[in-house]
Amino acid sequence: MSVRVHPSAIVAPDARLGEDVEVGPFAIIGEDCEVGDGCILAARATLERHVRLARNVRIGVGSVIGGDPQDLKFKGEATTVEIGEGSIVREYSTINRGTSQSWKTSVGKSSFIMSYVHLAHDCHVGDGVILANGVQLAGHVTVEDRAILSGLTAVHQFVRIGTHSFIGGMSRVAKDIPPYLKAVGNPVKLYGLNSVGLQRNNFDPEVIRELKRAYRLFFRSELNVSQALERAQSELSMTPEVKHFLGFVDNSQRGVVI
Repeated sequence: MSVRVHPSAIVAPDARLGEDVEVGPFAIIGEDCEVGDGCILAARATLERHVRLARNVRIGVGSVIGGDPQDLKFKGEATTVEIGEGSIVREYSTINRGTSQSWKTSVGKSSFIMSYVHLAHDCHVGDGVILANGVQLAGHVTVEDRAILSGLTAVHQFVRIGTHSFIGGMSRVAKDIPPYLKAVGNPVKLYGLNSVGLQRNNFDPEVIRELKRAYRLFFRSELNVSQALERAQSELSMTPEVKHFLGFVDNSQRGVVI
């Protein structure tokens, strides 16, 4: 099918549009942007510059993708925003380009970015992530695959959010959230394993049991991190999920929520 660009839209001469792309009224596609096959830009959506959209990405009304980083150290480097195949960005969200720290801000495949979300420079969001309405990520935040952040959650710069974790609404997250866990609050606190989420994603019951044991060792015992890590390595089955949990906690730079 042909590309469909509304007459009121503005497309830069060097922008690259794939097949079956739809560009709505008053949308803007700026310099050096690449729009993959099957993408849809709704009315007044803006790709400012250096944006890379993979196949079948949808950008909602009024969203602004690829704006300059809100970072005083930024000196105009040619950094990018990259959004993976099948991801959706809903109305009035903003995703800023990276800085020279990582050269890009990225969203993986099949992620769902709801309305009024902000992704600051050098954020890296994985595959299958859900960021609900009003989530605000400061610079350099990493969100691993299939994490869910509920509405109006705010995340401090350089924080990491682990895979398959769930963060409740209106939380203030200033430290790392380990994978597979639930957290909520201001300040945020841990509330056990994300058991429902793991079951919905068809985790093996034995893996869930070992992750529960790991959670108790690290966060519901009198052990410090080094002691819990030593006990875990000798007592737990070293499945890939348990190894990831242990590595995440052991390598945390900001410290983990308790």
